[in-house]
Amino acid sequence: MECRHCASPLSRPGDFCLVCREGNADTVVLELERDRATVTTLLEERVLGSRVVTTTPEPPDSEVTRTEVRNFAGLVADEVRRKRPEEVYATGDREVLRAVRAQLRYEFYRIEAEDPVEAVRERRGEPALEVVEASAAEKLGGSHSTLVGGREGRRAIETVAAHPHVKKIVPGPIDASGGGARGGVRAKATRADSNGNVRLLLRDGSSVQENRIVTTAHERELGERVREDLNHELAAVGLQEE
Repeated sequence: MECRHCASPLSRPGDFCLVCREGNADTVVLELERDRATVTTLLEERVLGSRVVTTTPEPPDSEVTRTEVRNFAGLVADEVRRKRPEEVYATGDREVLRAVRAQLRYEFYRIEAEDPVEAVRERRGEPALEVVEASAAEKLGGSHSTLVGGREGRRAIETVAAHPHVKKIVPGPIDASGGGARGGVRAKATRADSNGNVRLLLRDGSSVQENRIVTTAHERELGERVREDLNHELAAVGLQEE
């Protein structure tokens, strides 16, 4: 493939041109499995090409496994960096997805669809969401500073705050009048409102706290995407309420 701007040869379809310093792709779709990843490059609605990256998984729950996942994610991230896209969409294995996302600084979206590439092509033209780069402490506000569940409650809040489309978290008062519930801290993001904001319910036994999550979605449908993402992240760290 040649650069669409200066006709210089490219090593792979959609690569950023190092001669004229211009891009040849705008979107990358990642289909991530534990042992392989398919990296598909798009320009507008046209598929430029796909590349498969593989790994040999190590036995679970070991330091070697964490290193192997990180290295695998690094290879996938390298493929994305070659394209310098405007957006990255990803689906599949949560552990690999989180590891890849941690190594990239592009607009990053999770997508759930039977055919992820086609789903992304159909979404062309929809408004992109603003990304908020701030720490959990910077996103946390409001007059109530106490969180249900102590350290685990804080972990749930930090998980939510790490999402790039969360602007602010406003903790609410704690209601300790609820009935008995399963032990341990549980968290759940509720249905988005008309402005795209959601509520994060934190439960610890009979104590419940409703926290307001301000997102960059601005309308219900996009807010629902953020809500789904948040619940996936909470499930990945073992905190999502069923």
